[in-house]
Amino acid sequence: MKKVRITQVRSAINRPNRQKLTLLALGLKKLHNPREHEATPQILGMIEKVKHLLKVEQI
Repeated sequence: MKKVRITQVRSAINRPNRQKLTLLALGLKKLHNPREHEATPQILGMIEKVKHLLKVEQI
């Protein structure tokens, strides 16, 4: 299965709590700290909800 590397590039300050919890569920706690995940439909859906805060790369 394909992998994606996601990096948080914008702050979660002043964002709705739901978006903050989505970032935590993706394992993103700090800015510019990349995480790799399998590209499952669940992960891609979470990325879609907070894509304005992320940089996404296909691996």
